[in-house]
Amino acid sequence: MNIGIIGTGYVGLVTGVCLASKGNKVLCADIIPEKIDSINKGFSPIFEEGLDDLLQSALENKLLEATTDVDYVIKNSDVIFICVGTPSLPNGSMNYEYVEEAAKNIGRILKKQQKFKVIIVKSTCIPGTTTNHVGPIIEQESGLKVQFGFGLGMNPEFLREGVAVNDFLYPDRVVIGVSDENTKDIMMQCYAGFIAPFVIVDPTSAEMIKYAANTFLATKISFFNEMANLAEKFEADISVITEAVGMDHRISEKFMNAGIGWGGSCFPKDIRALLHKSREFGISSKLLQAALDTNEAQPFEAIRLLKEELGEEKLKNKRIAVLGLAFKPNTNDMREAPSIPIINLLLKEGARVVATDPIAIEEAKKMLNHKNLEFVTSADEALTEADACVLVTEWSDYTHLPIEIFLEKMKSPILIDGRRKYDYEKMREEGIRYRGIGLGH
Repeated sequence: MNIGIIGTGYVGLVTGVCLASKGNKVLCADIIPEKIDSINKGFSPIFEEGLDDLLQSALENKLLEATTDVDYVIKNSDVIFICVGTPSLPNGSMNYEYVEEAAKNIGRILKKQQKFKVIIVKSTCIPGTTTNHVGPIIEQESGLKVQFGFGLGMNPEFLREGVAVNDFLYPDRVVIGVSDENTKDIMMQCYAGFIAPFVIVDPTSAEMIKYAANTFLATKISFFNEMANLAEKFEADISVITEAVGMDHRISEKFMNAGIGWGGSCFPKDIRALLHKSREFGISSKLLQAALDTNEAQPFEAIRLLKEELGEEKLKNKRIAVLGLAFKPNTNDMREAPSIPIINLLLKEGARVVATDPIAIEEAKKMLNHKNLEFVTSADEALTEADACVLVTEWSDYTHLPIEIFLEKMKSPILIDGRRKYDYEKMREEGIRYRGIGLGH
C-alpha cells in the first residue's frame, strides 16, 4: 500500500519504518529539514533500538522516503497516518494545533484531488476528537463527506520507548477505531502480515482504550510506590512483596517495580488530560489525581533517604553523583524525567551535582543548567570523590557496576537506589551504606 506519515517523532517514524518493513511504500513528512535529511541518510533522529537497521533496509529497497513537502505525501498516499504531537497546555488539556493543521492540509488536497483516501489519527487525543473534531475539519476543507469522500479512523499506539520497534512488529493487539466497513477493510490490508488480535471498535472507543491503558499502568506504578513507602516504615522489603503479589494471575508482576516515579511523554500528559476533561464533565476522578500526586512526590523520597544517610552533614557543598538522566533506559527522552526534580532539589539544597547518562546528556543540557551541575560521560567520572550516589535510571551500564568502583572511587560509599536494582545484602556486606526505595533499615 501507499502510506503517508505526517510527523516523524517516536510514533510517526517507528510506524513508518515498521510498515515499510512489511513491504508497504511509505512517505514521511515533517517540518524540520534536519530530521528529514537524517532519515533519508539512514540515521534515525531518535534513539530507538533496531530502528536504524530497519530504516536503512527500507531506504535500500526504496520503500521509504522522507520529505518536508506535506502536500506531496498526502497526494501520493492511500492511507495517511496523523502522528503529530499533542503537547499539554498549562491547564492540563491538550494542544491540538498540529492535528488541526494536518487535518486542514489533508482536506485541502482532497478537495483538489477528489480521490478516496483513509485518514487515520495515531496521535493521542481525548475521546471524541477524531469523530467530532478531525472529521469535520477535513469535511469543511474538502467539501467531501466522511465514509463517502474519505475514510476516517483512529489507530492508537501502545509503544514503549526503548522497545518501540518490537512493540510495533509484535503487538499484544491492534486496535482499529472505524465507523464503516470500507475503512476497516483498508486498515486490515494495511496491517496484513501482523500476527495479533485485531480489536475493531468505533473511533471514540479506540481513543478511550489508549487512555484507559496508560492511566491504569501509571496508577499501578503509583500504587506500588505508595506500598514501597509504607514497606520501608514497616521494616519490610517491597521487592519480595511485589514478587509475591505478582504471582497472582489476576494481578501479574508487570509495572510493579517501585522506585522514584514515572515520566516520559505519555503517562503524565495522559493523566492530566483526562483529569482536565473530567473536571469539565463534573467528575472528580480522585484516583487519577492521587496517582499523579503520588508520582510527583516520589522523587522527594530519594532526597529524604540521602539526607538521612548524610545526617548532620546536610547536602550543602556535597558532591552527589547522579546515575541516569533519561526517564527510562534505552532512550534519550528527558520529558518528565524524575532526574529533573531530583537534580533541582539537590541544587536547591546547595549540593554539587555530577550527572551522567549513556545517551541523554545532550537532551538533559537543554533542561538543566546550573553552575553547580556538571555532566560527565561515565559512571567512573561521576563517582570519583562523590560524597553520595543516586541511581535514577536503571541503565544496565549502572546496574552491573562492580561494587569495587563505589568503594574505590567515592569519598564516602553512600548509595541511594532509586530503582531497587542492586543486591542490598551484598552491598551492605561489602561496606556500602545502601538505602533503597521500599526497603526498611
